[in-house]
Amino acid sequence: MIVRIMGEGQVRLAESHLADLNKLDDELLAEMEKGDGPGFRRTLQALLTRVRELGTPLPDDSLEPSELILPSSDATLEEVRDLLSDDGLIPG
Repeated sequence: MIVRIMGEGQVRLAESHLADLNKLDDELLAEMEKGDGPGFRRTLQALLTRVRELGTPLPDDSLEPSELILPSSDATLEEVRDLLSDDGLIPG
């Protein structure tokens, strides 16, 4: 699957990693619901770091359709709320 991190580019990520990423996504959602700004920031960074570690970056000139779009590392709580679906940022 192709994942876009806003402001950074795209990575190819095996769908087998989604369960691992969903744990961080669930944690992020809970922190957002509590309004835990520091926890939100910490977990968002952990989620993006994990995607970068597990994924393979696509060339900058590659423009493949993204199946998943994640916020940038400096996104605010409000910006991330706008990206959320019922499942959080990561489906499943």
